[in-house]
Amino acid sequence: MPTLNEERYVSAAIASLIPISNELQFELLVIDGGSTDSTREIVQALAASDPRVRLLSNEKRIQSAAVNLGARLADPRAHYLVRADCHMAYPDGFVAKCVSRLAELRVASVVVPMRAAGSTCVQRAIAAAQNSRLGNGGSAHRMAGQSRPVEHGHHAGFDRGVFLELGGYDETFTHNEDAEFDKRLVQSGRQIYLDAGAMLTYYPRSDFFSLARQYFKHGSGRASTLLKHRSVPGVRQMLPVAALLACLLSLGLAIVHPMFLAVPAGYVGACTAWGLALAAQQRQACLMLSGPAAITMHMSWAVGFVHRLLRQSVRGLPP
Repeated sequence: MPTLNEERYVSAAIASLIPISNELQFELLVIDGGSTDSTREIVQALAASDPRVRLLSNEKRIQSAAVNLGARLADPRAHYLVRADCHMAYPDGFVAKCVSRLAELRVASVVVPMRAAGSTCVQRAIAAAQNSRLGNGGSAHRMAGQSRPVEHGHHAGFDRGVFLELGGYDETFTHNEDAEFDKRLVQSGRQIYLDAGAMLTYYPRSDFFSLARQYFKHGSGRASTLLKHRSVPGVRQMLPVAALLACLLSLGLAIVHPMFLAVPAGYVGACTAWGLALAAQQRQACLMLSGPAAITMHMSWAVGFVHRLLRQSVRGLPP
């Protein structure tokens, strides 16, 4: 479990993750990237009462390095690796289910779906946007569906030997390291299995600034994956970029004629109307903000994606 200033979430995440029964031999490695809040103290208190919980330090601070560190330093007897995140609530038996699927199906990786939830007004609106097709574009691990082999999903369980054999996560990636790893995993001939019955609860960012920063990094990370593997982006990934470029072009052409403002106005209006309809349908006024949340996600992701591509092409930096 990578952590960095997660005092609000870490205790509940650990409590929901630890197996209730004694059917599994396990250790929980909490790998902290230099928290300046009370995260480390909370984990140390939990470790004092449960020796299976260990606190490690991650000098590189990023998630990819944390998971790699955990894979290397785990007990030599450990055959399986389960990646956990603080912004999650795990269903009963989650770890056991991941291990069972890995063993039964003999796959290299098990991924799971997740459903966003919030406690504050803004967080609930952001969660509603992330749970919708407008916000997630139909991503397999964001939509309810059937268990099946997939090429990518929200990382949960790994065969530890395979993870280490492939070199783990690419530590040059601050975001999208999971999708990049999945590309290498599939290319190696191994299989990824989506277990639709192991739904996680995800707690998203609680303000628009943090959301924008997060999605900018997501978009940049996706571009880095495409550049590294020289692969073609999917339609779902290009829709936010198309919306961004169309809006920018139309704003520029509005100097010639104001009718071009219809494009950005139509985009903003459609997202806003969707949020208003959702709020009315669910009778939650806070969900009116889900339209602006979706716009923030789309535009930030697209700006991050384009920024990374331009940075690569103009400066000739390595992928």
